[in-house]
Amino acid sequence: MFTGEAGREKEDSLMRNHQGMPTAMVNSMSSSKQVNKVKPTVNRSTPDNMAVSPSQQPGGGGGYNRPTSRASGGNNMNNNGGLQVGIADDQAKDFDFEKTEMKYDSTGMFHWGPAKSLEECILDRNQAAMTVLNGHVVVCLFADPDSPLIGLRNLVMPLRASNFHYHELKHVVIVGSVDYIRREWKMLQNLPKISVLNGSPLSRADLRAVNVNLCDMCVILSAKVPSNDDPTLADKEAILASLNIKAMTFDDTIGVLSQTAAGEEDTLSPVGSPIVLQRRGSVYGANVPMITELVNDSNVQFLDQDDDDDPDTELYLTQPFACGTAFAVSVLDSLMSTTYFNQNALTLIRSLITGGATPELELILAEGAGLRGGYSTADSLSNRDRCRVGQISLYDGPLAQFGEAGKYGDLFVAALKSYGMLCIGLYRFRDTSSSCDASSKRYVITNPPDDFSLLPTDQVFVLMQFDPGLEYKPNRGTRGKDDNS
Repeated sequence: MFTGEAGREKEDSLMRNHQGMPTAMVNSMSSSKQVNKVKPTVNRSTPDNMAVSPSQQPGGGGGYNRPTSRASGGNNMNNNGGLQVGIADDQAKDFDFEKTEMKYDSTGMFHWGPAKSLEECILDRNQAAMTVLNGHVVVCLFADPDSPLIGLRNLVMPLRASNFHYHELKHVVIVGSVDYIRREWKMLQNLPKISVLNGSPLSRADLRAVNVNLCDMCVILSAKVPSNDDPTLADKEAILASLNIKAMTFDDTIGVLSQTAAGEEDTLSPVGSPIVLQRRGSVYGANVPMITELVNDSNVQFLDQDDDDDPDTELYLTQPFACGTAFAVSVLDSLMSTTYFNQNALTLIRSLITGGATPELELILAEGAGLRGGYSTADSLSNRDRCRVGQISLYDGPLAQFGEAGKYGDLFVAALKSYGMLCIGLYRFRDTSSSCDASSKRYVITNPPDDFSLLPTDQVFVLMQFDPGLEYKPNRGTRGKDDNS
């Protein structure tokens, strides 16, 4: 009897332990979820005999270099300075899925953001006018709802290269038919800083709303299928849009504002970002930086009203092409031929045109998957360290000494030795006189000879090293409760 009761008691205890196992597992799972999501401040001390993994050490991060963790110390430690230890600590420390954001694509080559719906990015005319856009890129797009896709992603992606810091990215505003852009949007939805104005590039009201006179570049494209009747009419809308902008005049009020804002320190807008008015507004549309895509090379003669080039002049000898205001599809044929005969040219072409590429990224894009976000690792962040194209002024700055009667050869050597910059060409005013009616047009001089004389107004195209620097933070230099700047 006694033996039977003892056996039943032992059996009951085993059953209770067995039934308690799922509850314990659920509690442990919920506690691990709690570590990931809520992260309570309860101090759980680590036993002396428990080894702490590198990812649990202060500042360790488990080998993941996360620039997105603005407050990594506060996230991984409690108020007493001890580590929060739990079942899912490795995952919680390495990937706080609630707080760690993906800022770059899976290869680390381009900036990336969570997908946005097209409706979130659409501006009406009043909203665009109230945004006070400046230093942005305006894309004037002619397209019918059923026009063939031209791949706007290939235009925007190089402007989102990861070797630019986020605050250096220029806002892209697309002016065109929303019905067409909706078909392209799947490839654009993960690229940051894009807005869409449902309007017409020929409408001056729409152009004023997006501050085309304050943009850093206005790109005019057409996705419409050219008519077989007269191929010279294929570029009519792009040419009309270009001439329309050049004929516009603008108020210089914002230009005066830019001078006032530039003299103030720590000028912040209501949302906390600095009011960066990079360029003074153009009073005349002819001074707006602009590039127009042409289907037929011969149509370049219609872009400049003051151009006296012979209509039979080849494209690369015309003024619009030399000034960088015209781009023809035939240029791609030339680039392809150059790459065929000189494979090393592809590296330079990638830096100038695509913003860089890796075999992994090319495979992803070739399969049609599009850009995928990825958590920042040491390997992916190392892809940011690549050269980029820049413009250096000789009027002031570190190379100003060469602006006064300097020689290009001396500039080339000094820039390479002192700053690691490779000069590839000059950007010079067409009219170097100081008269009031001098043109503001510039033209490109690639690879000048060593003894080529420089001018203070010249700008130099360079390939410059990636500057890791410091990511921009609005509260940098201020002290507060959570001061991580």
